[in-house]
Amino acid sequence: MIGGIVMSKSNLEKQEAKLKALNQKIKDEKNKIEQNLGKQIIKSSNLDYANLSNDRIKLLAKQFSEFLKENPVDHQS
Repeated sequence: MIGGIVMSKSNLEKQEAKLKALNQKIKDEKNKIEQNLGKQIIKSSNLDYANLSNDRIKLLAKQFSEFLKENPVDHQS
């Protein structure tokens, strides 16, 4: 029975490693999407990077969020 326990532990560790890798891949993909969205908003709005302080970014994000609340996006694209 000890061999079966060791084998199960090994399989569990492999699954855990796969899960961690998958979670990291999801996190990386989210970051890529966030960066791309930010770049597209900046580009489309002709914003100057020199004028984008943290406070300005937060204000713009809040304004954008309020706009989206009032003008829902079709998520089926």
